[in-house]
This record gives sequence, C-alpha cells and structure tokens, in this order.
Amino acid sequence: MRPEFVPFLRAGNGGRAYSEMVNRQSFELALACAAIAFGAACGSAEKPTASPERKPETTASAPAPEATKPFVALPPETQVLQARTFTSSRQRTYKIETVTDDREEALRALPPGTRDVTPMAAAAAAGDNFRGTARKAAKLSIANAPLETFTDLSALIASLPPHKAMVKHVPPIRTTANSNRVAEEKRNVKVSAFLYAASREDDNDFHLILGRAPGSTPAVYMTMELAGLPPASSAAFARLKAARDAFKSFFGGDLPGMSYDFYTPPIPVEIEGSLFFDMSHATGSRPGPASLRPKMPVVWEVHPITRIVFEP
Repeated sequence: MRPEFVPFLRAGNGGRAYSEMVNRQSFELALACAAIAFGAACGSAEKPTASPERKPETTASAPAPEATKPFVALPPETQVLQARTFTSSRQRTYKIETVTDDREEALRALPPGTRDVTPMAAAAAAGDNFRGTARKAAKLSIANAPLETFTDLSALIASLPPHKAMVKHVPPIRTTANSNRVAEEKRNVKVSAFLYAASREDDNDFHLILGRAPGSTPAVYMTMELAGLPPASSAAFARLKAARDAFKSFFGGDLPGMSYDFYTPPIPVEIEGSLFFDMSHATGSRPGPASLRPKMPVVWEVHPITRIVFEP
C-alpha cells in the first residue's frame, strides 16, 4: 500500500476516503492535461503562417515612338503648289512640297496664279544682304556668351523665359532698327533637331521650322533663322555667311522661295546660334506655317543661326 493512504485507513475512513483521494487526483490530472492541450492549441494558432509569395508588379510602358516613320506635318486639305524629290550628297532622298500659306504679306499682295513657286527664282533676284529693319541690331549680332548644348528641342524651349515676362520687359523691347539684345537674349545655344519646313522672307532671312524627332510626343516646333547678311565690315559677317553658304550648298537648286517648302522625312540637323525674342510677333498671329502654328509654343527664335550641319 502506498504510504500516503495509511492515514486515511488509520482514521477509520476506509475505502470511502481512499476513493475520494483517487478521484481528486484524477480530476487534478485531467485539469493538467487539459491545460497542456489548450496551450499547445494556442501555440499552434499563434504560429505565423508564411504569406503567399508576391509577384513583382509590372507596369505596361508606352511603346517607343517609331522614330523612322516620317511625320506628316501637312494636313490633308493643304494645297500643294509643287512637289519634287531631292537627294542629298549623302544619297538620302527627301520629298519637297511647296504649299500655300496665309502668313506672307508679300505673297498675299500678289494676284492669284502669280506666286513664285520655282526654287531659287526669288532667291537669285534678291541677293543675300539683309533688307529688313525690325530689331536689325539684334538680328545681325552674335551674343557674347558660352555655348549651351541641348539634345532635344523641348529642353531648349523649357529653358526660355516666359512670354509675359518678355512682353513686359524692363526696359521695354522695341522693334526699331537699333533695338539690340536684352540680357535674356545673350545666350548661345546648340541643338539637335529636324528641319520640317523652310521659306525665304522678303528681308532675305531664311525661316527654318525645326521640330523634335518624328514620332516624338508632344510634337513641338520652333523658328530658327539664317539672317540676311550684314555689311562685310560687321564682326558677325564671316560666321553668318558661312552658315548661309552651308544651307545653300546643301539644297543647291532646291532652295525654298517665299512659300514654305515642307520636307518628308524631316531633315536631321545640328544648329548653333543666339537666342532672340520676336517682339514683332509677341501679339497676334504666331509666325510659321499655318498648319504648325498651334504646335509652336514660343515666339523665341535662334536668330541668327551661326552654324548649321545637315545629316550629322
């Protein structure tokens, strides 16, 4: 007999006391087992479960612009006066389309059917000397400043002072012949772009319409001008003549006349020159071909162009 049961028997409790003892110990043992089982269950519930592996999120990117596809800058309803092909010295072929335009006062003054659409006809008669007056001093000068390089036209446009600030410039920007460069125009830039259209003005400037690479979004354009030449004694004469000669050499007998020539595909170029705010077009209609004006956000120009490289 187990010693712990002897006191119960000696006290006369007999089998009843012994039974109660056994039942109490059995109950305590059952409670202990239940506590152990509950703890095991809780531990199992609190054990972290591995979350399913997350796959990295992917974002669909826009398709790259098709840079080799020619951008058609002319709307279908444009009246084409003349179409021809031109092959450069590097054996690249371009389509040239001469179009009507609503901007040139000299053209509007001519009777219908007498507009000059023959390349070089107007140019041969006009010579190369500058024949204008508006801001002549600024147009025929080169800024004394370092060269800033831009690989995209939109970046150059983003660097320009806002239109309102220039219109309300202090001191005011005049359009008189002796109006010289203001501080904001004393910048020289180099930009890689594409030549979409060109014309020759009655002041002997060649107006070039430059844009971003075909297929770029958004499409933006900007005017850049090869100035008519200043007197040979001018400090800018040699550089302006070299740039003008490069332009004439590239096109040969296919130089633009007073109507705009559009080029398909647009011609890749590198251009250097000084910045110029066209105060003459600060109000009213913007310069440039009618079809492209809505996409020309500024009246800033590179004017004069001091260097132009075709198909770099």
